[in-house]
Amino acid sequence: MEINFDRLWKEVISTQNEERLESVDGPSHWRQVEKNGLYLVEKTGANVIVVRLFSIFHDSRRINDYTDPGHGERGAGYARQLRRHLFDLNDEDFALLEYACTWHADQDHHDDPTIGTCWDADRLDLGRVGITPDPALMSTTFGRELASEFFHSEQED
Repeated sequence: MEINFDRLWKEVISTQNEERLESVDGPSHWRQVEKNGLYLVEKTGANVIVVRLFSIFHDSRRINDYTDPGHGERGAGYARQLRRHLFDLNDEDFALLEYACTWHADQDHHDDPTIGTCWDADRLDLGRVGITPDPALMSTTFGRELASEFFHSEQED
């Protein structure tokens, strides 16, 4: 089953209230995470489908933009609800997606290139909330390189 990402995006966005649509953790952030992820995948060898799905689901069930324990797990649960209806993945790839969503805000690093790419794609967008990505918190070599560029450019300003 090929994934219709446009349809999936529309479905997930349609579940957001007006406040969440304009949130710093809302759909514009998800799009940036997807863009970052697609760039990272070129060097990390991550599973591009999992990375794209992560960008949609990881913050899709946030209640607020602040401390929101369990939001990643709720996003993984929402992905479970839509699996086999709007997209499908084999069990191994779905386990990567679930793990990446569930733990993206609670763990620092992961050795799996797909999970690491998901987390790095998210962290590379921390500038939206005034935080410079920390190279030490990146999972992939390429993510560390990109974060180092941000870090050094911030120190020059």
